[in-house]
Amino acid sequence: MGLVRTPEEIAEIQATLRRPRFASAEMLSVEFLTHSETVEAILPPPLEPTDEPLISAMVGRWQSNCVGDFDGGAIYVSARYGDIEGMYVLAMYMSSDQAIIFGRDVFGEPKKQSLNSLHRQGSRMSGWVERGGVRLIELEADLTADLGPAEGRGSNFNFKAVPAANGEGLEDDAVLTLADFELSLTTSREGAGSVRLRGTVNDPLDEIQIADVKRATYVEGTLDASCRALTRVPAKDFLPYAYGRLDYWPALDTNLQALAMAAS
Repeated sequence: MGLVRTPEEIAEIQATLRRPRFASAEMLSVEFLTHSETVEAILPPPLEPTDEPLISAMVGRWQSNCVGDFDGGAIYVSARYGDIEGMYVLAMYMSSDQAIIFGRDVFGEPKKQSLNSLHRQGSRMSGWVERGGVRLIELEADLTADLGPAEGRGSNFNFKAVPAANGEGLEDDAVLTLADFELSLTTSREGAGSVRLRGTVNDPLDEIQIADVKRATYVEGTLDASCRALTRVPAKDFLPYAYGRLDYWPALDTNLQALAMAAS
């Protein structure tokens, strides 16, 4: 019975959750420096800034062994927890509900639904993420350096947190997670790029200052992922950041807007 999984189905599900794979990946990224005070303001405790206030904006598309085909984009902030360095996922946008649900529930990624586009013409590439009629992320790149195939690793910090059922704070403490990615890249290119960030009341990416664009990169390949919990964070400490990762619910009061229009 599909509504109640069998032991065999549970075993298959858990095998997939333990080792998700994202294949045929195509990812365009532009790295830039912001101001140190910006990074200090947006990093939740216990994450700490690294030596450089580095941020990366990415647009891509993927196949997978767990959520089908999807596309999306994200904003990553360089961060440290103890002796572990990685990228904190500040904002993430995806095209499918499967990708959103998986990332939120398993890794703790702050995923929202969006429209996304990635284009390539010769060495030039562009990509964008659009939500609520606004292009929140726009990337342009001229990828003149072909670096060939490569192997590597990357790590992302996320937080798993659930709003309280009664609307007051969080249901429990947040959990800081670390997602590790083993990268097997068939293509790796580098060059100059540009990034534009826009914002809305629900997605205020325009609050991130772009001080100095460092480089643009483009990769194709496979990402094998695993994730683990690192520590718990008191609910009261994480609450401002948890609400910052969600939409601003008061701005979505269409009932109040309808009443105001009827009264005018």
